[in-house]
Amino acid sequence: MKVGVLALQGDVAEHVSMTRAAGAEVVEVRYSNQIEGLDGLIIPGGESTTVGKLMERFGFVDEIRKHAARGLGVFGTCTGLILLSREISNSGQVRLGLMDFVVKRNAFGRQVDSFEADIEIPAIGDPPMRAVFIRAPYILSVGQGVEVLARFEDKIVLARQGRHLACAFHPEVTSDTRLHRYFLHMLSGKA
Repeated sequence: MKVGVLALQGDVAEHVSMTRAAGAEVVEVRYSNQIEGLDGLIIPGGESTTVGKLMERFGFVDEIRKHAARGLGVFGTCTGLILLSREISNSGQVRLGLMDFVVKRNAFGRQVDSFEADIEIPAIGDPPMRAVFIRAPYILSVGQGVEVLARFEDKIVLARQGRHLACAFHPEVTSDTRLHRYFLHMLSGKA
């Protein structure tokens, strides 16, 4: 299984490390033509406006949409969740629109309001996952076909739609590979 990590900004090295530990071959994706031949793509946390503009400028938006229509699975964390959305509340910024949900940016507050919490995620089993929220978004509402996998204080923080996975927190900054392994299982049809 070959997974790319979008290497424009953000937690690239952390996702590379976690995805390798979960058992996949990993490529740092710096050019849109590198998406060809991937089973999955991870869009890491970072700054969503910046990443969106870079994706648009360097041809990633159309390329990701094209490959997603052919079966590429996409896993977005924090910024990646925002970019996967159909709609961003109070924002017209670039997004891929691959998942049918509405997201609120910086929903838990500013950088100083970042926090950690234990999250129950039945899809990956016990124990609860330690979730790191850094200027995190959350999902306001979901459309048909979107499966809510986890909530924190009644806010949707993890969702799946087909081969796509959207996460409001940063699993890559922990030592817990279960969510990355779950994504690989999604790609192989085992989850």
